[in-house]
Amino acid sequence: MSMIQQGTKTFRNISLALFAAGFVTFALLYSLQPLMPEISNAFDITPAQSSLTLSVSTVAMAITMLFIGTLSDALGRRFIMTASLVLSSIIAILSAFSQGYSDLLLLRVLQGVALAGLPATAMTYLSEEIEPVSLGYAMGLYISGNSIGGLAGRFISGVITDWFSWRAAIGFIGLLGLCAAVVFWLVIPPSRNFIKTSPGLTKALPLLWSQCRNPRLLSLYGLGFLLMGGFVTLFNYIGFELTGAPYHLSQSLVGSLFVVYLMGTVSSTWMGRLADRYGRSHVLSITIAIILAGAICTMHPALWIKIVGLGLFAFGFFGGHSIASSWVGLVAAHHKSQANALYLFFYYVGSSVSGTGGGYLYSHFGWIGIVGMIGAYAVAGFALCRFLLIGQKQQTTGTPIY
Repeated sequence: MSMIQQGTKTFRNISLALFAAGFVTFALLYSLQPLMPEISNAFDITPAQSSLTLSVSTVAMAITMLFIGTLSDALGRRFIMTASLVLSSIIAILSAFSQGYSDLLLLRVLQGVALAGLPATAMTYLSEEIEPVSLGYAMGLYISGNSIGGLAGRFISGVITDWFSWRAAIGFIGLLGLCAAVVFWLVIPPSRNFIKTSPGLTKALPLLWSQCRNPRLLSLYGLGFLLMGGFVTLFNYIGFELTGAPYHLSQSLVGSLFVVYLMGTVSSTWMGRLADRYGRSHVLSITIAIILAGAICTMHPALWIKIVGLGLFAFGFFGGHSIASSWVGLVAAHHKSQANALYLFFYYVGSSVSGTGGGYLYSHFGWIGIVGMIGAYAVAGFALCRFLLIGQKQQTTGTPIY
């Protein structure tokens, strides 16, 4: 096996291609998040119902990811990733012409299915092609594309909505996605270490079950659920908080606040390097502490402190996700694509369950309900990090691992 080293031209091409792919994935998936108040008004629905425009996509992604890894084993990583970007961009353009709330939800389900091919396959592609000592950094670069894509999607959709409409915003993001798909196809190198297999979809469930027998992998899946669940919940409902009294911010201003995603661009690569050097469990615990501190800051009535809190939250989340996601490929001894698919399944189920469930907490308890849920998630996250640390020490000393 010829593993790709950091600093080579091939490494830079992979980083650029997956940065563009991560960019468009998050832009397409989350462009509706700051528009939820507009969608709520357009269709006369509640905040929790408007959050379904995101939740149904993430649920569809999560379920599809369980099987897309097996499909990529047969068809190849590059083909699946490119098809994912093209189809999801076309569906976004079609969503701009949806006639009703149910039509929009159906298209968002289809978009979630289409988007699933990129994140599940990208993680496997990196773990197969990049040498282990550079994997944390490479995964961080990919996730930094996620953070910038999330920022761009939210900001652009907010501005275009103020200028034109939320429908125009969705259509523009779809066109942007098609451009990114072309860049990806032209730049991404063919797989060097991919071995084509055709296990068949009927064997997918046994392969997935085999990745649930390792307690360390289960802990990482749990961390994915908690990290993404808290992240999406906070950013789903911050728009309702800031467009209402006493702030009354416009959609453009709310969208511009997502500039805090740039903190994720820094933290995903920096924390990935720190984890490679000082240990993943320790650095992961630090990122969860930063997430909790950021959430607490958003409770302050001063707008600037809320913004600082959003920045801290994004910094901690993207750093934690880059560590946990890169760790999965190292812990899984076999069938890495299925292990990565399961991580992303729990990751996006956390987004769907927590994102919509948070709407009911927000309706009944206000913003303190959102922060309380994130605090509970942080406590559970610390416990899982401790479990992972003990398991890692046992593996190093050669004693049985749970």
